[in-house]
Amino acid sequence: MRVLAIDASLRNSGVAIIETNGGGKFQTLHYGVIHNASSLRMSSCLVAIRDRLAELIHEHEPDCCALESVIYVQSHKTAIVLGAARGSAIMAAAERGLPVFEYPPKRIKQATVGTGSADKTQVAFMVRALLGLTETPNDDAADALAIGLTHLRAQEGRRVGLPGQLQI
Repeated sequence: MRVLAIDASLRNSGVAIIETNGGGKFQTLHYGVIHNASSLRMSSCLVAIRDRLAELIHEHEPDCCALESVIYVQSHKTAIVLGAARGSAIMAAAERGLPVFEYPPKRIKQATVGTGSADKTQVAFMVRALLGLTETPNDDAADALAIGLTHLRAQEGRRVGLPGQLQI
């Protein structure tokens, strides 16, 4: 199984492509960040996110897409912007027929680090160790890698009878 994992954000969306053969071994095919300049309008950022994700989907042919679920933020403006970025990412996957799954931030941290209150440094360190990366990814890419790992582990658990995450 190959998953496109996305940590959606208007200016710096983390992306990763990870696959597993079902035996608990994971291979990282791609990771990075979709950077959008602060001078770019919001609408242009959303198009750029969708277009770059479409390129990654075409290039790597993932079986599904996984995202971090909606987070609760103190600012309604931030919530709207994050929601728009998530919508752009979901649209890119849905347009290409990919099933889309989402995971709460605490579950992603729990699955990656072992505690739902882990900080970004801990997530990046564990992602590097678990995937055998030669360098520690930046926060946005590390979050995307953690989302991908969480999804692949959830799917492996589902095969042995554990409840899986619902598709959105």
